[in-house]
Order: sequence, then C-alpha cells, then structure tokens
Amino acid sequence: MAAVSPPSAQEHASGLEKYLEEGVERARAIGNRGPLELDSNGKLQQKILDAFLEHGFYVFEGVIDTGELEELRADIERLLDEAPTGKDSKVDAKGRPAFGQAFARPTYTFIKPLSDPWGGTKLLSGRHQVQMTQPSPAEDAPDEVVHLIGGMCQTMESGLRLYGHPSLLAVAEAINGPDFVPFNDATFVKLPGLGGSVAWHQDGVTHWDAPDWDPGIHGFNFQVQLYPSTPANCLWVVPGSHKQGRADIKALVAENDGSEYLPDAVPLTCNAGDVTIANRQIVHCSFANSSPDTRISLTFGFHRRTSVIGQRGVLGQEDDSVYDEQRVFERSRVIAVAIDARQQHFPGERRFVYQPFAGHEDEYRWSPEMYERVIKNYNLQDLSI
Repeated sequence: MAAVSPPSAQEHASGLEKYLEEGVERARAIGNRGPLELDSNGKLQQKILDAFLEHGFYVFEGVIDTGELEELRADIERLLDEAPTGKDSKVDAKGRPAFGQAFARPTYTFIKPLSDPWGGTKLLSGRHQVQMTQPSPAEDAPDEVVHLIGGMCQTMESGLRLYGHPSLLAVAEAINGPDFVPFNDATFVKLPGLGGSVAWHQDGVTHWDAPDWDPGIHGFNFQVQLYPSTPANCLWVVPGSHKQGRADIKALVAENDGSEYLPDAVPLTCNAGDVTIANRQIVHCSFANSSPDTRISLTFGFHRRTSVIGQRGVLGQEDDSVYDEQRVFERSRVIAVAIDARQQHFPGERRFVYQPFAGHEDEYRWSPEMYERVIKNYNLQDLSI
C-alpha cells in the first residue's frame, strides 16, 4: 500500500474546522472560566477550587494586566530575536553570538516546522503514546523553528517577576498546601504556520501505581497566555480524565477510528493575559499550528511537597539524584527571590507570603548577586515527577 502523503498546512487547518467548532460548544457547556477571585484573607475562592478539582482545569480571565504583558512580550521578542538559527548553531539570524550560551542547560529547543517531536517515541518517559498529524509546511519555511524556551526566571526579569505573582502563588497554595514546591517551567512557542504539535499525553510519570495515589498527586501547571489563543492553536484537555488513572491513549485513538480528534476534549481558548491551570494528570494535547495566529504560553507548575520528597527525577532530568529536603529547599529559593523581585518592581502590589521562607525574606532579596547565587542555572534543580 502506498504511503499517504501528509496534508498541507491549509488542508490540515480545513480538516480541523468542524472538530474545533464542536469543541468550542463542549467547552461552553462546561464553562469553568472566570476571574481569579480571592477572599478577604487572600485565599482562592472555594467555588473555583471545587470546579478545578472536578474538571481538572480552569481558565482564569484577565490575570495579567497590559503593562506586565508588554514587558513579557518584549522579553520574549528579544529571546526569539537572539535565538540560534538552529539546534547546532551558536549565532542568531543576524550573525551575532546567540543568546543562552552562558547557561548549563540549553535555553532553546528546536523542531521541524509543524512536526510532532515526541508523539510515538520513547522520549519524556514515553508518555506521548501516539504521533499527531504532521502537516507539510510551506516551501519557504525554515528547516527548524523554536518550540520551547527554557529557564524563564534566568533569561527574562519579567519571567522571574511573573513567577512571584501573588494571585498565582495563592492558587498553588490552595491546591498543594502552604509548603508547595516548584516543578519546572518552559515557554511554548507556536508560530503561525510553523508551530509543532504536542501529542495527547498525561504529564505525570512517577506515582501512577502509588498506594496513596489520588487525582492531585502529580501537581499542576499554569500557562500564561501572551497573545489570544484560539481553538486551532490552544491547549486541549479531556475534562475529568485526571481522576481516571493512567490513560491508554493508544486505545482511545483506536476506539476513535484512529483519529486524534478525541470526542470529549475541549479547547482552553484565551485572551491575552488569561492564565490556564491544568492538572498534570489530565489528558491533553495541542495540534500543529497551521493557523495564522501566534500562541506563546509561559508554562510553570507546582507540586505537593509530599509528592516530591524521596522521588527520583524523570522526564528531562539527566542525573539519578533523589529529591531530598536540600534539593527541594534549593529549588524553592527561586520562589522567594521571585516574590521579592516582583515586590521591587510592583511596590504597591500585595506581597505573597511563601510559608517555607516566612521570616527569611531578607535573605532572599533580589539583586545581581542573588541572580548569580540562586537564579542562574536554577533549572538544573527542577523537580520532575
């Protein structure tokens, strides 16, 4: 049998249209979106927490104001302008030394345009079980495009300040307790007609067979949207799937006549400045961005401390070290520094009190020296489970 040629980007976009419309209707029926509301004590409103626990996601509307959005966009534009021309390059498109070479871990991850780099492979613990459709890019497309930008706290001061956002940290505390700990961060870049897909998967790896397993044991991720995200380029989730244990995604696709358009999924569409939150056990994906719209999502997550202590790292961790109290403390310092960096930049804003460092704020004041001591190469100590 002759191999089937991949669709063009235009054919891919056209083929998605009906599915996108149906997904929007499903999402509208659920709702699960609105302002990020805290009570008089700075705690997340219980109705929002309940909705998140029930469905495994929520869309917080209008969290990031225009001024902060402009700062974040300016930093991302700089990072893209100064990016290497490809994974093996040390210069940017203007022939200058590319950004990121001072860090121990690569800042940029490149892929072929409109490709699915992880689906159907053993990468990232093999959690992306089925490869997505990979449309053919335009003839003038570059050979490689930026897919991820890592280390937002060390590459952009606006990213460090975002990490200390008091309302987002209040959400982390409500879900994972006052001693919550960090996961990692990555900025997804889905340029129009070029951005790759992320195959259906669940994020969690280590705790599926744990005797104390529960729907929140693998933590959650925020995604801060710098531009409007549409059904064609946004994150899609299967509501409630975080409560059903480890999913057999191959079987889900097979039962759907081999189609990656899973029937119960919904798109998390957003305006610029909205922030999505998703349980790391929820089945989710994003399609190749054959649309004309840019999506840039600053993604960072948090865990329960009890889920992390004593675990061995997985996913992108290169060593076999155990997450002991010292490792967790050192990675958690980034939160303390981020809170102070934000307070210095937004002095009139309510300051979040991160309980593991309460009373030690003076030891983690944001400064160039603190950047070198705590922030630079902080992502070598990420806590991936």
